[in-house]
Amino acid sequence: FQVFNAKTAELLSHHQVEIEQQFPKEGWVEQDPKEILNSVYECVERTCEKMKQLNINISNIRAIGVTNQRETTVVWDKTTGEPLYNAIVWLDLRTQSTVERLLKRIPGKNKTFSKFKTGLPLSTYFSAVKLRWLLDNVEEIRKAVEDKRAMFGTIDSWLIWSLTGGKNGGIHCTDVTNASRTMLFNIHSLQWDPELCKFFDIPMEILPNVRSSSEIYGLMVCFPAFKSGALTGVPISGCLGDQHAALVGQMCFRDGQAKNTYGTGCFLLCNTGQKSVFSEHGLITTIAYQMGRDKPVFYALEGSVAIAGAVVRWLRDNLGIARTSQEVEKLAADVGTSYGCYFVPAFSGLYAPYWEPSARGIICGLTQFTNKSHIAFAALEAVCFQTREILDAMNKDCGIPLSQLQVDGGMTNNKILMQLQSDILCIPVVKPSMPETTALGAAMAAGAAEGVGVWSLNPGDLTAVTCERFEPQINPDESEYRYARWKKAVKRSMEWETSDSPSNGKPK
Repeated sequence: FQVFNAKTAELLSHHQVEIEQQFPKEGWVEQDPKEILNSVYECVERTCEKMKQLNINISNIRAIGVTNQRETTVVWDKTTGEPLYNAIVWLDLRTQSTVERLLKRIPGKNKTFSKFKTGLPLSTYFSAVKLRWLLDNVEEIRKAVEDKRAMFGTIDSWLIWSLTGGKNGGIHCTDVTNASRTMLFNIHSLQWDPELCKFFDIPMEILPNVRSSSEIYGLMVCFPAFKSGALTGVPISGCLGDQHAALVGQMCFRDGQAKNTYGTGCFLLCNTGQKSVFSEHGLITTIAYQMGRDKPVFYALEGSVAIAGAVVRWLRDNLGIARTSQEVEKLAADVGTSYGCYFVPAFSGLYAPYWEPSARGIICGLTQFTNKSHIAFAALEAVCFQTREILDAMNKDCGIPLSQLQVDGGMTNNKILMQLQSDILCIPVVKPSMPETTALGAAMAAGAAEGVGVWSLNPGDLTAVTCERFEPQINPDESEYRYARWKKAVKRSMEWETSDSPSNGKPK
């Protein structure tokens, strides 16, 4: 939970709680929706306490914005307010067989059959297939749908419904950016698409109402969990999926401006203005934002990489080659090269531009000389190569090469990574001094909403942000050579997993 000054955009106070990921089976990733909600309560309470210590009056908080990891899917019971199953997280792979079954129903097994309606390919990544899996596999959810007790939502919907009263009159809504990631939403008519709901066999009455990214959805209700009752009655008036919020927080309001967020995954979004651009090179078309009910919708092209920061965590937790993420950076810095070793972290298959769920992770080019420092360097390089693949696709689709890349997210604190990224892209990488652009974007949307009006989104009124620049320092030929080798490694990672492998290749 973060509190910003609406005039200067400076961060006044914040508190964060880490949420546990659960891995009940290989490829499954879940979170407890109650834990997510309780973490919000805790963060609000702690932040308000910190603000009191700083002598800032909490009654100055005028609006609340919500931002969330997109595609993560929750179904809950509107009569009890309880989730009916854990949230299925965006990079979960259990829906691979669901996707294969659905593909059989499409003439020519065309993965991009709904591209012009939704902007998305049929993939394990989006919410509709996760919801289909829940309806097929969880008896309690099936029964709740029959009894008209079920509500579906992404995390933003679950939070807004809970915070505005839950079973006692909570508002069941989502915004256009989150809706545009479900595969059930027509990004031109801005409505749930009856044909797609029929294709996935999803009852439309469980879907939330779709609103703009910046309007008053409802007011915070006082809960026993909010000991101080601090934010009771404050409007919740901003809602953006995390990547869209970062685009807004980076002030990418002009056609052709782009940002890359380095979190668990990597997400490069380029604002394409009020027209939707359809990619010929494996990117997805998404709604960037809509800043008010009567305001125009802006679109973006997006390249999604499933594994970025997660590869550093994997080196730390699974291989134990470092105790902290900082140590991984130090190992890489010690050698300054991968010594010909290439790492493709396709742990959840490959997302853009390949959309190849059967790919798996691979480290190649190993020699007797390779050590853990080279592998650490190759892992950081992998994040940069994946970004380069997406940037290449974006340049082809937009026809105008980016002159610089704006970056944000936790991994941008890693200076080695940022320099490497500039070297591999051969363009400058620009990082704002305040890396929390996702929260800032949600705050801007909330503060700019009609009826709140404490934040101006006019370009002239926006505070210029101080930035750190990383300029390319290596010979472009060397950069091209390394990139070509990386692409060779990617080819080798493909088509590894097939659904008919005996027990899926896993030991009994």
